[in-house]
Amino acid sequence: MTRLWEKGLPLDQRVLAFTAGEDHLLDARLVSYDIRGSEAHAEMLAAQGLITNEDCQAICDGLRELDAGFANGEWEILLEDEDVHTALESRLTELIGPTGGRLHLGRSRNDQVLTALRLYALDATEAVSNSIGGLLQSLSGLAGREGVVPLPGFTHMQHAMPSSVALWSEGFIEAFEDDRAGLQAARRRMAKNPLGSAAGYGTPGLDIDREKTTAALGFAETQNPVTAAQLSRGKAESGLLFELTLLTQDLGRLASDLLLFYTREFAYVELAPDVTTGSSIMPQKRNPDVLELIRASGASLQACLDECLMITAKLPSGYQRDLQRLKAPLFRGVDLSVDCVDIMSHVLEGLKFRPESIRLDENINAAAEANELVQSEGIPFRDAYRRVAERYNK
Repeated sequence: MTRLWEKGLPLDQRVLAFTAGEDHLLDARLVSYDIRGSEAHAEMLAAQGLITNEDCQAICDGLRELDAGFANGEWEILLEDEDVHTALESRLTELIGPTGGRLHLGRSRNDQVLTALRLYALDATEAVSNSIGGLLQSLSGLAGREGVVPLPGFTHMQHAMPSSVALWSEGFIEAFEDDRAGLQAARRRMAKNPLGSAAGYGTPGLDIDREKTTAALGFAETQNPVTAAQLSRGKAESGLLFELTLLTQDLGRLASDLLLFYTREFAYVELAPDVTTGSSIMPQKRNPDVLELIRASGASLQACLDECLMITAKLPSGYQRDLQRLKAPLFRGVDLSVDCVDIMSHVLEGLKFRPESIRLDENINAAAEANELVQSEGIPFRDAYRRVAERYNK
């Protein structure tokens, strides 16, 4: 196996294992994105007369064959490959011959991986947004089924004012709609094309057309100057993880409410049997484990965000190998977010409120009474407040 950077010198296997890290495993999800970027790059090279149309066709056909083969489990990225880029180029050269070696003209692994990561992040954002759409449907369905059920509105964990399942659900609906809007806003940094910036300083002596790859890959704009591409690494990742942190915090608050409502002391809700687990020692127990794990997800997402922020903090400009470690927290954060949103949607589908167990404090309408005094007697609210308070605090 010849890696893209090898010069015929020996490499200590411990150094290979350490520097490759998890990349040969993590990069599995980047194969199709690296192929998309490589096809666009090859077509641009051909359009600029830097490779022949015949070579471009052979490269693109070979890449598509490798894409299908990977999807069918015919090959995998090995530690010896180091990363997806070596794995693809070496297999492409085996497949189509020396023409495969023409593909790397005018690019570096630095802009190559950044292109693949941004294409992945754009798709990941859409995937999370779609999952949120399912969650919104589940919440709307719950409000439609049981919206009229009265609930106490809480402040300081005390009954405060009247609420309902509809009003409670609608508050979370707005929160998740806001999270989805935040994810769309986070796409701004992902939608800049870094391809052609190479190692961060462009392609001296080569007449490449970066606008062509921008259009081919569906990016909103070309990132300029070329020195900005590596300097921007971590910003799109952190922006996405920040929005996912807010999302999972909202999920955690919803889970926290439901965990409280599910306690024997409250008994406001029933969970479907298939979403609860049992105890290894107590035969009577059915545990809301899924909700507890969702509640913890905000901490995990914040850790992913902090990891990204701290990796890039105070790095000098240009490419640094530290940036390789951005992949793991990004992928972990995306996966956990989708899992949590989807499982919460499933939990809500089978959730039932128990109106017979819900008792509202007899004083819960005190604020409404004060408002009524203002309207019926024309007195200042503060006077009405004191009159009602005297009645309830004797």
